[in-house]
Amino acid sequence: MSAPRPPLPPFTAETAIQKVQAAEDAWNTRDPEKVSLAYTEDSRWRNRDTFVTGRAEIVAFLTAKWEREQDYALRKSLWSFDGDRIAVRFQYEWHDADGNWFRSYGNELWLFDANGLMSRREASINDLAITEEQRRYFGPRPDAERGPGHDIELA
Repeated sequence: MSAPRPPLPPFTAETAIQKVQAAEDAWNTRDPEKVSLAYTEDSRWRNRDTFVTGRAEIVAFLTAKWEREQDYALRKSLWSFDGDRIAVRFQYEWHDADGNWFRSYGNELWLFDANGLMSRREASINDLAITEEQRRYFGPRPDAERGPGHDIELA
């Protein structure tokens, strides 16, 4: 059994924001093993058109993702929460092996177990080609941009 990952459900506005920021911080490490520890052993994902089950598949998926999506930098923001569920919207920027830049926009639906591990993740994502000059994100979120009032831009 995995150790609890606070904050635990049921979520409040404060703890839901903390959970979202923790997820953003973990994904910005681009460390598949570290990221996978936030999910249950049998976690189920839908990511675009890919279906993943369990930590081993999560690690394989993320390893391939970050080999393809280079210099990945993510921002997440809380959309809604209720009990053991959180909805987020996010953007991330990355470039491919040819140097083409993209901003990916999406929404995620999360379901947590009693230990605060995510048991289900549903992600819908769209990619927009951008120029290097249009980039907004240059690594993890700075401390000055954390917390309420620092939402992500739409366009």
